[in-house]
Amino acid sequence: MSNVRAYDGIKETAGQAEGVHDFLTLEQPLSIAINGEPFTLTMQTPGDELDLTHGLLLTEGVLKKGDDLSQIEITGKSAEGYTSAVNVVMDESALRNVQLNKRSLLSVASCGICGKTELDVPQGRLEISSDQLSTEHIDRMFETMQTGQSAFLSSGGCHAAAAFNAAHELIVLREDIGRHNAVDKVIGALLQDGRLKDARFLLVSGRVSYEIVVKCFMAGIPNLLAVSAPSSLAVDFCKELGITLYGFCRPGRATCYSRA
Repeated sequence: MSNVRAYDGIKETAGQAEGVHDFLTLEQPLSIAINGEPFTLTMQTPGDELDLTHGLLLTEGVLKKGDDLSQIEITGKSAEGYTSAVNVVMDESALRNVQLNKRSLLSVASCGICGKTELDVPQGRLEISSDQLSTEHIDRMFETMQTGQSAFLSSGGCHAAAAFNAAHELIVLREDIGRHNAVDKVIGALLQDGRLKDARFLLVSGRVSYEIVVKCFMAGIPNLLAVSAPSSLAVDFCKELGITLYGFCRPGRATCYSRA
């Protein structure tokens, strides 16, 4: 099932109008419940909903890396056949109640902390990374990621995230209309495949904010690379949490803001 859809429009260029047939990225709501109780409603691009749910629960602290994977039931479908609602079945005694009921508001695709009542500050620090990284490595990884961005190539309106191993080989790539959803989908896929420890580099197609850094830290990935700029808080937290951060990763150049 495609994650883009064709739409007609009228393109105006220097006073001239012409009909166009464009592909746009799909955006649909996904409702996530835990043991039947609403947890969050997030806007996302249909596809990989189980990855998104697992990744979101891990990065929100509901699950931990050593936990048994929770059972997820698909409880709703849209008229087009897309998954629109899931229910996560978990042992009540294993729930980390401090993290629950913080997503009672709508979470939009572009915002990783919308709906929260307070800012979560993660504790700890990742082990110092000995991973080798050069501009050649960075270029090769981003070229690999960009080649796999089918939704972006069709629509121009989709973000991507990708995880690479120590040999700079692609492990998993996911796309979504939201930067944070793309990251959660990657982390969720790694978690389900038991390959989270193999991930050494997390690449994102947009900017890096505080929320992306926290997701990277919760997944235990020591290197974070972005096409665009990091925020000031992202750099501060990378230094504090032991994450090596590169921004403005363009062919032949990149800027390191935090070197663990």
